[in-house]
This record gives sequence, C-alpha cells and structure tokens, in this order.
Amino acid sequence: MFLYGGPVSATLAPHPTPTRTPTASRRRTRILALPEARWALAALVTFLAALALDLGGAPTWAFAPLYAVAYVTGGWEPALEGLRALRDKTLDVDLLMIVAALGAAAIGQVLDGALLIVIFATSGALEALATARTADSVRGLLDLAPTTATRLTDEGTEETVPTGDLTVGDVLLIRPGERIGADGQVLDGTSEADQATITGEPLPVVKRPGDEVFAGTLNGTGSLRVRVERDPADSVIARIVTLVEEASRTKAPTQLFIEKVEQRYAVGVVVATLAVFAVPLAFGANLTEALLRAMTFMIVASPCAVVLATMPPLLSAIANAGRHGVLVKSAVAMERLGEIDTAALDKTGTLTEGAPEVTDVRPLPDSGLDENRLLALAAAAEHPSEHPLARAIVAAARARDLPIVPTEEFTAVPGRGVTAVVDGHKVSVGRAESLADPEDCATVRAESLADPEDGATVGAEALAGREDGATVGAEALAGREDGATVVLVVRDGNPVGTLALTDRLRPEAAATTAALTALTGTAPVLLTGDNAHTAARVAEATGLTDVRADLLPEDKVNAVRDLQDSGRKVLFVGDGVNDAPALAAAHSGVAMGRAGSDLALETADAVVVRDELATVPATVRLSRAARRLVQQNLVIAGTFITVLVVWDLVGHLPLPLGVAGHEGSTILVALNGLRLLRESAWRSGPVQDSRG
Repeated sequence: MFLYGGPVSATLAPHPTPTRTPTASRRRTRILALPEARWALAALVTFLAALALDLGGAPTWAFAPLYAVAYVTGGWEPALEGLRALRDKTLDVDLLMIVAALGAAAIGQVLDGALLIVIFATSGALEALATARTADSVRGLLDLAPTTATRLTDEGTEETVPTGDLTVGDVLLIRPGERIGADGQVLDGTSEADQATITGEPLPVVKRPGDEVFAGTLNGTGSLRVRVERDPADSVIARIVTLVEEASRTKAPTQLFIEKVEQRYAVGVVVATLAVFAVPLAFGANLTEALLRAMTFMIVASPCAVVLATMPPLLSAIANAGRHGVLVKSAVAMERLGEIDTAALDKTGTLTEGAPEVTDVRPLPDSGLDENRLLALAAAAEHPSEHPLARAIVAAARARDLPIVPTEEFTAVPGRGVTAVVDGHKVSVGRAESLADPEDCATVRAESLADPEDGATVGAEALAGREDGATVGAEALAGREDGATVVLVVRDGNPVGTLALTDRLRPEAAATTAALTALTGTAPVLLTGDNAHTAARVAEATGLTDVRADLLPEDKVNAVRDLQDSGRKVLFVGDGVNDAPALAAAHSGVAMGRAGSDLALETADAVVVRDELATVPATVRLSRAARRLVQQNLVIAGTFITVLVVWDLVGHLPLPLGVAGHEGSTILVALNGLRLLRESAWRSGPVQDSRG
C-alpha cells in the first residue's frame, strides 16, 4: 500500500477495524461465563418448565419442585445482596422482592413469586454482562500496541526489547507493515501510517522526518527511524484507555425511576407491614387473622406492578428498535436516550460513509482526452494498487463500464504516487497538492510523481506554450476548499487532467441533523479529528454551525464534558476507537455498527447495526414515548396500590380480591407497555421538544 504526498484529506476511505485482534477476541466475555448469567438461565428454564406443567393441568407434585428450583437459583444471589445491604443498615428492593416473592408463595401465589424472581435474576445477569464486556474491550485496546520493538543501539546494532522498557530518547526501527511501538518523531525515512484509531482520519498519513507518529498505528510500505518522545505509559493509545475507564467510573450512576426511590419505598413497606401485623395483635386480634391481613398488605403494596410499569415499555421499545436495526443494550440505556437535549456527532463513518468516490473528472484542454478516457487511463495505472484512492478510481471506471487495460512496470513510492506503462505511455498519478503554487504553474514538482528522476524533467517544457498553462494549478487544485482530494494524472511527462475524490455524505445525514435539532431544540455539534476545511464542508451540507475539528480523543471528551458541565445531557454518535472516550463520557452514546471498533461498540449504550443514521432520532423519539408510558403506568400502578392498601387498612380486603386487584394492575400496566411493540410506535411518533 502507498500514499500520495501532502496532507491527507479526511474525507476518504473506510475505517479499518484494527481492534478486532485475536487476543481481544479471545478475551471477549461470553454470557454463560458469568455466574449471574448461569443462575438466571437456570431460573428461567425451570420456571418455564414449571409454568408449562402448571398451565397444562399437571398435578402439583410435578411442577412445585421446579418452581422451588426457580426460587433458589434466581433468588439466592439477590437475597444475599439484600442481607449484606441490611448488615450495612440499608434496605433495598432486592430484599423486598425476595420477601414479597416468599410471601406470595406462602399464600399460594407461587407463580407470581417465581416470575418476580426470574425478572430480577435476568436483569442482574444482563447488567453483569454489560459491565464485563466493556472491561474486556478496554483491556483489548492495549493489544493495538505491539509488545516488542526494534531499538537501535549507539553502535548501530539492533535489539528487540519489550515496548514497556522503552524510554524517551530511544531510537526505533519501524519496518514496513509493523505497528509503531511508541509515540515519537520520525528521524529518517518516508512512509505512511494508518492512524484512524487515534485521529479518525480515514486514509493513511504521509510520515517524513520531523512528523509525529503514534503507538499502535500501522506503518505502510516505507521504513522509518523514530525517536521515542513519550513514555509508553503516557502514549496516546494508553491515554484513550485511561479516558474510557475514568469516564465509565465518573459517569453518574443511572437508575430506573423505581430504583431512585427504592430505599424509602422498601423501608416504608416493611415498616407498614410490621405495623399492620403488630398493632391489631396488640389489641387482641387473632394471630392468624393478623398475619393474613399483614401478608395481604405486603402483596398489594409490593412493587410488582411498579416494576412492570417500568420494564415493559422500555423492553418493548428495545425490541422495536432492534427490529429496525438499533441495538439498545439495556432498559437504563433506553431511558437515558429520551433524556438527551444536545447531540454531538463524529464525521467520518458517522455523517459520511467513510468511503471515497470520484466526484469530478476534468481533462485538461489540448490533452486529447475526454472524461472517460482520462478516467480509464488513471484506473489502468492504479489497478495494481491496494490504496483506498486507487480502489475508488478503479470502481468509478467500472461503474462507467470502461475497459481497464493491463499495465507494465508498475511502481509505487510512499508519499508520492504510482507510475505504470499503459498502452506504451508512461502514466503517473499523484496528489495535486504537490503543484508549487496555484497562481504559478510554470513548474510541476517532482513530488507529484512516482519517479523523482522522471518528475524532475516535468517542468516548464510540460507547460511551455500552453495558453491554458496558468490554469493547470486552478484545475488541479479545484475543490480543495470544499475538502476534496485532487489527483493529477500525467502522461509522458505532460499533465493531462485531474480527478477529485470526496467522502460520500450519507444521504440521510441532513435529515438526521434536522430531526435531532427538532428533538433537542438545538443544532448538533460536529466533533471530528479531521481537518477544518473538510469539517466545514460537511457542516455546510448538513446545516451544522458549531464545528470543532482537528480533535484528539481527549479533546472530544473535553468537548462533551464542557457541554455537560453547562447543564446539557449529551448524545454522542461515533464509530472509532478515538470516539470511545467520548461515548463513555456522554449521557448517552450511540455507535455506528458496520465499521465500528470493538471498543466503540462495547462502550456505547446503543449500536446502529445497519449504519442507518436516520434511526438515531427515531430511537430517541421511541425512548421518549416509552418514558411517557412509564409515567402513565406508574400512575395506574400507584392508584391500584393506594386503593387496595387503604381498603386493607380501613376495611377488610379479602385475600383473593387483593390478589386479583394486584395481578389486574400488573397485567394492565404490562399490556399498556406492550403498545410500543407496534410498527406505528416507530414511525408515527411526533417529534418532541427538548423537554420530551
């Protein structure tokens, strides 16, 4: 692979996915490797088996032991955690749920208690899996950096040393195709480095003496000598790991509504239950009658309906989003999406497709070529190359059904371009930035060509006598202000035309930014590691005004934190390793899934599996609809609980009626939440303002 000279346009080529290393893959946590998941699965399987036998009319002795197993496998861990919390003088819903489940079983409602146990066990397992997966991905990021490096001694010999032993001032030899072992400065050599993991730039960047290189980035076809400028523990890739870990730790803990009041509610129910039992007993009531009233009170006051008031709408929203290609990782993540009031977007791979395409073909006057012949000539010369620009040029020729003739004597020089013999003509293709000056086109510098010796002969004689000679610079550099990358084609020493390539803007990008603006009340912010010219072009096309370019990963995190420090709840959408810290720091993070790095996919709260950007605002709308249904359900559940509790305290609530009322409210809120499974919930949700 090779690269054309000059600064890399940040509007080209797909992202690589360097985090998908064998080591990282082996580290990935499997769900059944977690004890919580195994216990939850055992509880679910035994519950379903018992339920099938129960509903099928089997005798009690056939299904009762299975319910008991479900109670034990799914409930022992929450019970243990609840007892530990009790030892620390706190009371949580986990213990209350276990007590309520046992109370339900004590009065014959074994099915209800088992269902409650299974819900809690499954929720705990999913939370443990999400935590473990994120930790694995953060550790796997370190696999990007090589474990060893070739260090040059003062005597000029080579030695292989662990990268952890490198110190500032060491000189490294970086061979073609190797990963760079430390952050440093190029002392000698010319090559290109694929540093999409650090800056998000989609094309490899030319590296010459004096340029900075980063640990973990991939060297191209040239050889480099690099002086170490940072301790390995302080490298940019190490700082990304630290930023993700810190953001994950400092991100405010998120809880569902019921969990926010669980302590007070749990204490209140326990105290009230004891009072309902003890007060009548103190006034001479029958022990059995007092106990029955107390158990009835605990059943009708237990938060089963409240739990189901919260979960079905959120889970239904998750299922609906999943059908449309958006994986929301938890009910908490779905709830958070509806709270956002500001959006921040990455550029390459998010607003753009991350793939270059030829957008303009301009043969020079008197070249004797039309657009198709110029494109075919460039495609023939580029055909043997694996460079992203070369692939785009070849693809453009094939899209026009142009013949791509065989070439001879193909050569490629890193940072300069390619040369090949096409139909007996020597054709060179290189970046047009190497033209000396768009105002002075009397010379074409050798750097624009693959062969410096040939390039040196392309000067005044190439343009001599051309009345249009002064326009070659403008033609060659046309489009630079709009972020395009321009390639110059030279045949037998004479410039014959230019090709402009840009990264395709996603067709739905402008509509998505408009929808997010309508949802949040403010236009999204563009945060990108790409250059300012390219970022401005994308911003203009998508209606964005707040543009922040040339950002390193820590700069993106700081931008997100600055927004949140001002009281905003930020949704960040990105796809690369360099986006992971911002995804972790944001109130909600959404990763583009098709080319997203492992770390970004694991850090994000949601993943757009099919890379359909328009699903992001649709999911936010769905989340807000779910939050409204949760509020409705809480009102319904609270009303039922209040009526039944007052009835039990003031009058005499028959146990069967109490159970029926409790179960009726549970079923009602569950069915209400399932409304979000309908297709209309995805398509017809009105855009809400920033208050949701």
